[in-house]
Amino acid sequence: MDLTKGLVVDSVTGVDVALPIAGPGARSFAFIIDWHIRTILTVAWYVVAAMLHNRSLYVNAPLTPDSAWFVYVIAPPAAIYFLYHPVWEVATRGHTPGKRMAGVQIVSTEGGAPSVGSLLARNVFRLVDSFPIAYAVGLITTMVTRHHVRIGDLAAGTLLVYVHDGAPLTGYSADRLAGNQLDATTAEVVSELLQRWETLDNTARRRMAQTILADTTEDDAILRARLESLGTGGPS
Repeated sequence: MDLTKGLVVDSVTGVDVALPIAGPGARSFAFIIDWHIRTILTVAWYVVAAMLHNRSLYVNAPLTPDSAWFVYVIAPPAAIYFLYHPVWEVATRGHTPGKRMAGVQIVSTEGGAPSVGSLLARNVFRLVDSFPIAYAVGLITTMVTRHHVRIGDLAAGTLLVYVHDGAPLTGYSADRLAGNQLDATTAEVVSELLQRWETLDNTARRRMAQTILADTTEDDAILRARLESLGTGGPS
């Protein structure tokens, strides 16, 4: 992983966590998935609600729409379409279904979970990023800015980062361990393994520690000491 293209932050374990910045490709992939999901949900609601309102297979608006038409047929799909992103992102603190499938997440510029205010501000600026059509302004902005951010991110102080790099958890080279550089997923695994050490089966915890450290040592005490040293940023 090229850390010059990523965000490096301090984790609660004391290990620097490398968060690779997602580029225009990953952003576009996540957006396309989310666009299809919200469009399908919007159209499905409209079609079903319209048929129920008209009591037939006819889905066009009546010549003189009543209040029920706007309340039950028009308002809900409009809310689904326009509130899809802000609701998902606020509820999950940075995720949407599309972002999960693309392996990316919204974070603050410090690497932490973004605030509700930041997420809302980010979505307000979708209107600007969507100009003049098909999010052209936002796409161009992600191509020319250092961290591949759109205008909404600049206004909200957020970034889009990969939450995993797709690589299996198979240990780390000596130079990487010496530099205390772990990806976010593995740093979290190390922390949880240490917290649950006493409750885990001896074989299971030893196998996990050996995998993380790429070490065949059988002694539990040595493996735990190495994990603790790694987690506190000390010598390995």
